[in-house]
Amino acid sequence: MIFTHPACLEHNAGPGHPESPDRLRAVLDALAAEEFVRVPRHESPRATREQLVRAHDATLVDALFEQAPTEGYVRIDADTVMSSASLEAALRASGAVCAAVAATRAGPSRTSFCAVRPPGHHATRATAMGFCLFNSVAVAALDAIASGLERVAIVDFDVHHGNGTQDIFASDARVLYASSHQAPLYPGTGRSNERGVGNVFNAPLAPGAGSSEFRDAYRTHVLPAVDAFAPQLLLVSAGFDGHRLDPLAGLNLSSEDYGWVTRELVAIARRHQAPLVSTLEGGYSLTALRESVTEHCRALFEREP
Repeated sequence: MIFTHPACLEHNAGPGHPESPDRLRAVLDALAAEEFVRVPRHESPRATREQLVRAHDATLVDALFEQAPTEGYVRIDADTVMSSASLEAALRASGAVCAAVAATRAGPSRTSFCAVRPPGHHATRATAMGFCLFNSVAVAALDAIASGLERVAIVDFDVHHGNGTQDIFASDARVLYASSHQAPLYPGTGRSNERGVGNVFNAPLAPGAGSSEFRDAYRTHVLPAVDAFAPQLLLVSAGFDGHRLDPLAGLNLSSEDYGWVTRELVAIARRHQAPLVSTLEGGYSLTALRESVTEHCRALFEREP
């Protein structure tokens, strides 16, 4: 299943900002290909306040509602900007992941992709930052736990460490967080010795690292940890800015690497009979986004053997 909403195209962080509506247009263009025509499409609902405050302090949620402009822009920090359409887009982005989780748990489809923006994985419990307002994967993970799940795994292959997701779950053993990311790079977190309560697995990659280093990190570090956790739900923060064409970072991944890691994660989800829901995070080369999303969703929606 694919979840999206037109509101996510309306969020605008201002002229020249890399987190532009063209990113989602490139993703939707990739998903318009004939091979994805039969994948069911759903319009995402808004996340509710109840869902948001499981992951975020109420003061942050209230502040974003209060700061949302009716025109022009409001700068949250040096990188994070709200326009008049941003709050609605962020609510639909978090709502998409929650709805996708509910739908994949109900079946018959066991995989979903959320084509939404703004991204979410830098938003901490108390702070919106790094282009992110609400942390969509965190909101969805805690919504699933509230409905009865006991083990939720989050895998984040964005080139930037998901400091917000780690912040929210570092003391919550019900959620495993595993991240591969370039280091050093924004936001400066994600060292391998950051372990939470034994539920955090960081696999930092040096600038210039490519397919070999990326795949080795997953084979030796990330995938065994996720498999041993035996998740009842697997969430993926799918950032494609580790691609060699991306202008904001320095890894040398290919679009095929994203297809490979997705197939590995789907195999784990199937082994544990867990639904898998992926949501768009970063990725700032439009060419790389089209190619990488195609590979990711091709692997995500392959028929079971």
